[in-house]
Amino acid sequence: MTACAIEGGSAGAAATADPEAEPEPEEPKEPDEAGKAEEAEASSTGTDARPDTDAPPPPGGFTLTADGAYAARLTAAPGPPGERAWYPERWTLDGPEPYAVPLPLDQPEEPDSEVAPLADGRVLIRRRVADRQMFSLLYPTGPGTGELLLGAVGCAEMTLLPPSPDGRCVYALAAGEDHASLWLVAGGAFGPEEVARIPGRCSGGVWLDRAGRMLALDRQEPGGGPVKAVAVDLGRQGEVTPLLQIAPGSDDRLLLADPDSGLLLLRSDAPGHDRLGWGVLGSCLPVRFPECLRLADVAVTPFAVQPGQMLMPESCAVALRIDGAPGSWVGVWRPAGRQLHQFAAPLGWVPGAGYWSRDGVLRLPYANGATPCGVALLDAPEDVEPSSGTGRTGGGEGGGEPSAADAAPVVCKPVPLGQAPLHGAARPD
Repeated sequence: MTACAIEGGSAGAAATADPEAEPEPEEPKEPDEAGKAEEAEASSTGTDARPDTDAPPPPGGFTLTADGAYAARLTAAPGPPGERAWYPERWTLDGPEPYAVPLPLDQPEEPDSEVAPLADGRVLIRRRVADRQMFSLLYPTGPGTGELLLGAVGCAEMTLLPPSPDGRCVYALAAGEDHASLWLVAGGAFGPEEVARIPGRCSGGVWLDRAGRMLALDRQEPGGGPVKAVAVDLGRQGEVTPLLQIAPGSDDRLLLADPDSGLLLLRSDAPGHDRLGWGVLGSCLPVRFPECLRLADVAVTPFAVQPGQMLMPESCAVALRIDGAPGSWVGVWRPAGRQLHQFAAPLGWVPGAGYWSRDGVLRLPYANGATPCGVALLDAPEDVEPSSGTGRTGGGEGGGEPSAADAAPVVCKPVPLGQAPLHGAARPD
């Protein structure tokens, strides 16, 4: 993998990469098949719901498998505020209706535990016990929860990375002052094992391919300096190569990558201040910093890219989380357009949770007092071509988006999902 830089007025370029439940029976057949067949009361998809003032926010995020079939989160049992018992919950999302399966054990979980779903329906959980990290796999079995102990790592702090695209493996990052250790904590042959040691301080974690071999991390050299995204080749004992080199002194962090189209979403201060930009993996074209993604008084973070757009990065729909004083809502944008469409999020949405179908439908999981497990469906809106008087087309030169728009964008009042272009969704009586 090599990096390429663009000299001149543009901010830089992306680098090149060429990577060579229904309850289970009382005794599950095999650990890797546990959780596949499930039976639970299904909750509906939908967008209208009543508020749940007693529901606490989850302590961690809502983690999805790469294909969007399963999700996992920590949730709380009913109880007085401050005395709620946290337990893992797995969501099944690839059927006609989504439903959740609780996975409690004999004692509640700590709120700083992390969970991640696997493609076979099991859920990995990371628990901190003193200065050790304990890992187990949870799965429904009869009326209770089965647990398969995987082992422990002697480390005070560790963070789970997004589940591998292969659906079998989960990695965790232990960041130190002068190096970071990458551990395979699920999917290995003998429990947790260290697979790479990377010099410098590392954070982030974005998969660059469908095989789960190429992983991007944001790294600062041991002696300090700017943060640069690097690629870690797990097929070559963790070989590290540059991925983003926009400007010599800029902080260049990778936020999302789509292996099908090669679209990269990044954040960099190369333009003079922190901006969202996009580029293409393997291309030496300059990184673009769309003006429509530069909003005042809010934070804009991409969380999902439409898959299946082979060799068409400009046409991918990108979902963005927008955080401002009123709360969090949803944005939809395409690199080929110059428009940021804004929509109100469903009540109970975990901000930043969602995934695209190949045909451009954004699925937003949510839970509230009226719907304990729901998914709102949002069709990606079409970009409106600018008037011919501007002398421009929606795609810009060469089908790409210019780095500036005709006018500075503003934060619009989000369109309620009930007025957005939605698919019909059945709800149970």
